Amino acid sequence: MTLQQEIVGNAMQMAVVNLSPGQTVYCEAGKFLFKTTNVTMETRLSGPSNSGGQSQGAGGGMGGFLRQAMGTAMQVGQRALAGESLAFQYFTAQGGEGTVGFAGVLPGEMRALELDGRRAWFAEKDAFVAAESTVDFGIAFQGGRTGMSGGEGFVLEKFTGYGTVIIAGAGNFIDLNPADFGGRIEVDTGCVVAFEEGIQYGVQRVGGLNRQGIMNMVFGGEGLSLATLEGNGRVILQSLTIESLANALKKAQGGDKQGPTGGLFSTHAG
Repeated sequence: MTLQQEIVGNAMQMAVVNLSPGQTVYCEAGKFLFKTTNVTMETRLSGPSNSGGQSQGAGGGMGGFLRQAMGTAMQVGQRALAGESLAFQYFTAQGGEGTVGFAGVLPGEMRALELDGRRAWFAEKDAFVAAESTVDFGIAFQGGRTGMSGGEGFVLEKFTGYGTVIIAGAGNFIDLNPADFGGRIEVDTGCVVAFEEGIQYGVQRVGGLNRQGIMNMVFGGEGLSLATLEGNGRVILQSLTIESLANALKKAQGGDKQGPTGGLFSTHAG
């Protein structure tokens, strides 16, 4: 069953979801805005693949209960390690059609992605807003070397299954395919919102250890790393990074923590 949704607004968008009777949508805690009275709300620690009584058919009794509890504990542990919300909120229409509203936490765009069961989608941490109960939410950890050098790239949200998933970012979105630009693009690590499975994501140092490389790192405002995206598939970038927004707010409050040169001289608390 296709999720009927509409993304409205401009600078701070929101998603209005119309649920059919019995249809369920879930969101990360803190992304819910409003609902009609016939829509029930339930908060659970388990993700959609481990929710309700769905797993009881795979072995009942105490053994099935323990397996379900272990699965939930592993999910919660992964989300805690990734810095994600520990719980999900589930909304189900009862006795007729219902409406639920969701939004991201930053001024910017939202996007509805349609999963067909063949290709997963990956998104940066905190991009997830809401999804149908037929979409599975998971955490994907990049390799230690890649992730730790890239900062934002260490933890990714992973969406699999069938149906609609709604994500949000900061500023405006732009859709690119690396195949249209020679097969590879390099972007600020904070600009990546989401990409399809099949895109290879990595992090590389900005320039070499030479004069120009040091100038890029110290005075360019990009720090030490750039994200690299290779392959043939959809990539969604955002025009505003959380770091730049935080620095702009600090500057407006009379405390420019970035310094005159940015880059390695930035003194903001990230």
